[in-house]
Amino acid sequence: MPKSKRNKIVSLSKTKKKGKEHKESIVNAIREAAEDYNSIYVFSFENMRNLKFKEFREKLKPTSRFFLGSNKVMQVALGRSVSDEIRPGLYKVSKLLRGDAGLFLTNTPRDEVESCFNKFEENDFARTGTIATEKVELLEGPLDQFTHEMEPFLRKQGMPVRLNKGVVELVSDFVVCEEGKPLSPESARILRLLGIKMATFRLNLICRWSPEDFELYKEGLDESDVECA
Repeated sequence: MPKSKRNKIVSLSKTKKKGKEHKESIVNAIREAAEDYNSIYVFSFENMRNLKFKEFREKLKPTSRFFLGSNKVMQVALGRSVSDEIRPGLYKVSKLLRGDAGLFLTNTPRDEVESCFNKFEENDFARTGTIATEKVELLEGPLDQFTHEMEPFLRKQGMPVRLNKGVVELVSDFVVCEEGKPLSPESARILRLLGIKMATFRLNLICRWSPEDFELYKEGLDESDVECA
């Protein structure tokens, strides 16, 4: 009689070991890359879109390498203080890995990197929780952009609609979203149907390190933000 897969024993210690090995492999990869590339940047990102980021990364792949993931793991790789940094001054880079951030290691000239990052911008539909950039209000009357088959779905999104001779009609004014407030799941769906894109995927340079110097890009930061404790 074959053994039941339901009774298969899973070793938790093995799972934990794999996680540790994965972190160690990332640390080693970052340390090797830090020796291979002559400049290291920290960048932040807004409204990440994986497909667009992959396209951006592929464009720079011949001369560069990106790392995204746990900030703590990336900090350990670079060194979090003067005593454990892997190259002089890299503890400053480590201290700026906060929030939605990543590492960009490259041999591309500085002016080309800055131009590439500054020009990159991709508009997309906003997701639930995104802060609305404007107020969107639909006025009472026919909604010619929607077919009659859409009426039940629109009603489920909270829109006061009805069918009038086969035409979807709004029976009263309806506010889809308010500027400065987070989008509900229903608001995000309606904005997508309306073709309104409120999210912009951006990559912002925070700092640049090279063996010769260290530079801060982000406004509001100064050298005191990266002083060694």
